[in-house]
Amino acid sequence: MPELNILFQPVGQYCRRDVITCRADAPLVLAATTMRERNISSLVTTEEGQPVGIITDRDLRNKVVALGRNPAELTVRQVMNSPLITIAENEFLFEALHLLSRRRIHRLVVTSPDGGLVGIITDSDILRIQTRSPQQLVREIEEAVGLDELTELHKRVQGLVEHLVGTGVKINDLVRLIAHLNDRILIRLATLVRSQQFPDLTDRFALLVLGSEGRGEQTLTTDQDNALVYDDGLPEQQIRELQSFSEALIDAVVRIGIPPCPGGIMASTPQWRHSLQGWRQQLNQWFGAPIPENILKISMVSDMRTLYGDPSLEQALRSHVSGRLVGNDAFLGHMTANLLRFAVPLGWFGRIKTEKPPHAGQLDLKKAGIFSVTEGVKILSLSQGMQMQNTRERLASLQQAGLLSPQEGKDLTAVYDSLVQFRLRSQVDDLRAGRKPDNLIMIADLNRMELGRLRSALEGVHSFQQLLQQRYRLGQMM
Repeated sequence: MPELNILFQPVGQYCRRDVITCRADAPLVLAATTMRERNISSLVTTEEGQPVGIITDRDLRNKVVALGRNPAELTVRQVMNSPLITIAENEFLFEALHLLSRRRIHRLVVTSPDGGLVGIITDSDILRIQTRSPQQLVREIEEAVGLDELTELHKRVQGLVEHLVGTGVKINDLVRLIAHLNDRILIRLATLVRSQQFPDLTDRFALLVLGSEGRGEQTLTTDQDNALVYDDGLPEQQIRELQSFSEALIDAVVRIGIPPCPGGIMASTPQWRHSLQGWRQQLNQWFGAPIPENILKISMVSDMRTLYGDPSLEQALRSHVSGRLVGNDAFLGHMTANLLRFAVPLGWFGRIKTEKPPHAGQLDLKKAGIFSVTEGVKILSLSQGMQMQNTRERLASLQQAGLLSPQEGKDLTAVYDSLVQFRLRSQVDDLRAGRKPDNLIMIADLNRMELGRLRSALEGVHSFQQLLQQRYRLGQMM
């Protein structure tokens, strides 16, 4: 995936805006007293509200004390550095870093387009910002040696996402970033649990992630959806050790802050831990009884992805699922009918219907549209035996195969991105307010333009549902 470089963000977004200033004609002693009382190392000097210079503790040492000058006889203007070296607030951080290096200074005054004072940024500030970058986080994850470190790194992943929302990073790149970092944490966790507790564990298994995690489409309200598959014919002792490993791993995942799946879809649960042949038998049972619960399980498994272990086991299992679904319009129709149960919440004249108490005034974005898009796109892909896992990749393949027109694919991609962006922004707002992130958005918090975008996205979901309804002849479901 393309790395997101934090240095290509505007300086004005990161500079410190609570800048202490003084007048250029102020007594130097007064400036030094202010610096001591405020515990700061510099003051920006101004004339008529405009920044004209800067005085630092180094200036006091080198230009006053070292030369034996009497501070009481000096003004700030006689000691300050001027003309002032500044950078515009819309310039990139890498340009600030370059300017600091070229001028051999440690701080820059940040200005508005009209030259007014906006803030100040230092080389230390930029260094701290870089440690929040994805590259730095990946390095720290790969070097983590314990659960405490991974717990803190998991929190920092959320902090990074919170920080990047609203910076212009494309929603697709942001979602991929979340999935990438969460993957690295879980892989490192599995590696540590195995090396520290199960050094003799067999290699003939795979830890699979399912659902949105399998598609690489997590946001900030993810819990666990995973499973374990192991090779047929393993000795009983190795099977017992895999069971213990699964339980220890899931316990560790919970301990670092990722909640368990409420439905028990985890490798530590016997129903979600089988040999390859055992999985085939389990899937056949679910296929044979297409009730909503089993349809959901099939759907979860069809998004499987090997996170850790032998990927050939996933491929064998995927082939079995594909073989049961390609051309199986009866079961795919059941899957479609299941998603059509989630009616798009639009009323007369495009009014958005919100949830009932205790969530009055809120809209569940997953139920309202995201689920229909991801499931519907998946169903169309499975009908053709396509192996892509990501919703966007599936949309592109469906267009190439002619199952969606270029315009339909473009519109549906925009609908999906819009809904995910609303969800992620709402989740970040939850984090900032100290609430647990969820799939709900408060309609009253949206302005007129945002309401229009949301309504347009929901109308797009409704159109897609109608397309699926016609394909599988499910008119009676609507």
